[in-house]
Amino acid sequence: MIRVWRERIVFFLTTILLTILVISYEPVLIAEAQSSTPTPTPTAARSFPPVAYPNRSLSASPAQLPPLPYAYGALGKAIDAETMKLHHDAHHASYVNNLNDALKQYPDLQKRSVEALLVDLNSVPENIRAKVRNNGGGHLNHTIFWQLMSPEGGGQPSGAIAQEINQTFGSFDAFKKQFNAAGAARFGSGWVWLVRNPQNQLQIVTTANQDNPITDGLYPIMGNDLWEHAYYLKYRNRRAEYLNNWWNVVNWPQINRRNLSLGTLRER
Repeated sequence: MIRVWRERIVFFLTTILLTILVISYEPVLIAEAQSSTPTPTPTAARSFPPVAYPNRSLSASPAQLPPLPYAYGALGKAIDAETMKLHHDAHHASYVNNLNDALKQYPDLQKRSVEALLVDLNSVPENIRAKVRNNGGGHLNHTIFWQLMSPEGGGQPSGAIAQEINQTFGSFDAFKKQFNAAGAARFGSGWVWLVRNPQNQLQIVTTANQDNPITDGLYPIMGNDLWEHAYYLKYRNRRAEYLNNWWNVVNWPQINRRNLSLGTLRER
């Protein structure tokens, strides 16, 4: 009988001791869990307003060739019909087809806009990154480009964009001179752009090949292609002449819409 009571007492004391140890150890475990370094998460893509159009982004699900908003020969003051047809139907179409080909094995990437892919290229698998950069950029650049021209275009800008150009560059003529000079100085294939930078200021920049300014945190308000139109078929290497004539078809109302839809550039 004494032995039974002794075993019960030992069991009771052991249980109490274990309970005390567990209670005293639990805060240590919680403290360690709270103080440990969390697993890093991928950096979120920079946030941008729509870039392809004033009110919407460019879909990659799948990418589609937008129709020209005018006839091939409608911009004859600056660009001949044969060049327009070749540039749109062949070159722009190839960017669309190549982008879709690059993304066909990545359905999650297809759900993102072309702008989102270009802003966050590091999130694109390395094996297709260059293809997305070149062809996604070509698709976006040309989608913007067709809208920036009109058969009724040219002349002096008006509205908010005219006021900002005058404030930033001194005058429209001074702006044209700087824009053309930057375009003429860009070596080889590329673009010259009027952008809004993160400080909400207008700025003239150039990009190589089919790069778009959004990859550098800049919002493109207007841009001119320095390759196809400047070198064939009408101008045949006379880039300066092309740059001068292009102002005859610039669609200032559309540029104003892009500028006004942007507002203040959102922080990246």
